[in-house]
Amino acid sequence: MSSVEEEKRLNSVNYILASAKAVNAMGGNRIIVHTGSCGKISRETALDLAIDTMKIAIKALDENGLSHIRICPETMGKINQLGTLHEVLELCKLDERLLPCIDFGHLNARTLGGLKTYSDFENIFNSIENELGISRLKEFHSHFSKIEYTTGGEKKHLTFDDNVFGPSFEPVMELTAKKQCSPIFICESDGTQAEDALIMKNYYKELL
Repeated sequence: MSSVEEEKRLNSVNYILASAKAVNAMGGNRIIVHTGSCGKISRETALDLAIDTMKIAIKALDENGLSHIRICPETMGKINQLGTLHEVLELCKLDERLLPCIDFGHLNARTLGGLKTYSDFENIFNSIENELGISRLKEFHSHFSKIEYTTGGEKKHLTFDDNVFGPSFEPVMELTAKKQCSPIFICESDGTQAEDALIMKNYYKELL
């Protein structure tokens, strides 16, 4: 979505439209998008290009009777990718229908382990509320897994058994309960998605 080549940006719009048609046929109403990389251009230029592409994508959904499908730009794990929390929230400001996809593992990886304390996680929740409002905070989309990272950011997904890289899921569940959010969580652990999702769910239910 942030390519300097117009053809690639328009192809991204076609992919978004195709995904929206597919999820609509299955009775869903959300699609997740990766907004691209910065390459050799500045982050500001990349974001401007992605914003322009997103505007075209929103128009395409409207013109195809898919205005109810919500596009969720995702926070990304590699440092050279477009997808910091700030960049995702800026994209979401384009339209009330856009929801942030907060991948906590990605954010931890791209900040080289920056999510350590409760306050680190709370700042994410507060940023969503302050930038997009309480309604979108309550229904944000999320991916969660522990992720190994290098100096460039994300390397590979791990399981909850990992004790080295993180991040911890407990603060996310605690803040979700505290702020009475009802997001959609997708567990992306490496091969233990169901098991780790159940761990998150049971911990959350204990907090209620």
